[in-house]
Amino acid sequence: MTILVVAALLGSTIFYKNSRPTTYAPVAQPTSSAGEPPDATQPQVGAPVASVDGGGAPSIPRKLQLITNIPERPRYESVFYRVSRGDAMLSIAEDYKLKSETLLYVNTQLEDNPHNLKPGMELTIPPVDGLFYTWKEGDTFETVAEKFYTTADEIINFPGNKVDLTDPKIEVGTTVMIPGGSRELRSWEQDLATNGRGASTGTGEIGGNACGGGPVASGFGWPAGSHNISGNGYGPGHLAIDIQANEGEPVYAAGSGIVTMAQGGWNYGYGNVVQIDHGNGYVTVYAHLNSINVGLCTPVGQGAIIGAAGNTGNSFGAHLHFEVRSGGSNVNPYSIVQ
Repeated sequence: MTILVVAALLGSTIFYKNSRPTTYAPVAQPTSSAGEPPDATQPQVGAPVASVDGGGAPSIPRKLQLITNIPERPRYESVFYRVSRGDAMLSIAEDYKLKSETLLYVNTQLEDNPHNLKPGMELTIPPVDGLFYTWKEGDTFETVAEKFYTTADEIINFPGNKVDLTDPKIEVGTTVMIPGGSRELRSWEQDLATNGRGASTGTGEIGGNACGGGPVASGFGWPAGSHNISGNGYGPGHLAIDIQANEGEPVYAAGSGIVTMAQGGWNYGYGNVVQIDHGNGYVTVYAHLNSINVGLCTPVGQGAIIGAAGNTGNSFGAHLHFEVRSGGSNVNPYSIVQ
């Protein structure tokens, strides 16, 4: 019986194999636009894939994606950055998608002055814009939020603060992140008095000099050959723009006026500095100069060379620190120069 069963199975197998066709219809191969067959070394999308027994089935075309797009994950902890030569507060902040004033809030060693940035200095880079605060006895989320111009929900809901949402509280002595918070920054620009040409000129500036009348500006131009920012732009903590200028390059009067300050030395970190009263309520300031080409009470026209760019005073690399003041208060130079 066993022999009969084995013989039957073997016979069935032989019959099945012999009943299948031994030849197959050729599959049309794709050709190029010139009628030539494609390069055999290149994979063909949709070409038949041969099986072991010679059969074929069309492959499924797929679009390959060689790069996996991983979404950027939010950061809840601070990181540290070591300042290198050529760095500026503005560029560091932009690299971490923060505001430059945030770096001043957090890094107290800068004393609210971006010009105190030096190579080798280690900066704390917070996860978001805002500042750090150490919780004190009697503090509440509402009082702290009001003090730093933000909301209690911002403090409570920030994951990095690890607040228990079912019982929100913070232990005294804990340092927390105040997202969106801000504080007043020291205005170093106010250390250098605004010098007008004299009380009788009607310019309204403080610290007037007896320079008398002179030309009045009708417009303002750029004080350097470059119009690029090289360092810090205008904003809290830096009420000026740092214009790209190599050491020794000419610095021009932004408008017609009278020189009311032409002073060498430290000058509160300004280094060699020139001021021009333009007789229309505006005074411009040019700082960190390598040399000064004008004297006190000198009348100048727009575009006159008043000095050369440099790296004097509290400066980190040659550039031109340029301020525009109206009535003794700083305004954004971008709104004035053309």
